[in-house]
Amino acid sequence: MTLFSTGCPKCKVLARKLDEMGASYNVVDGNDAVDAIMAHGFEEAPILLTDDGRYLTFSDAIAFLRGVSV
Repeated sequence: MTLFSTGCPKCKVLARKLDEMGASYNVVDGNDAVDAIMAHGFEEAPILLTDDGRYLTFSDAIAFLRGVSV
C-alpha cells in the first residue's frame, strides 16, 4: 500500500492506524503527495492506494482497514 500524506492530523491518524496493524506501506509526502493526490482527482489528504489499485479517502481507508467493504 501507499499512503499519500501531507502531514495533516488525518494523515497522522491513518499512518498510526497502519502502524498499529503492522501493515506494510510506503509513504509519499510533501509536494510529491500533493501532486499525486491532485493528479488522481482528489482535493484532500490523506489518500491510501491499496494493493489492489484502489485510491481511498480518509474515511474509506479507515473503513477498509476495519474490514468494512468500501
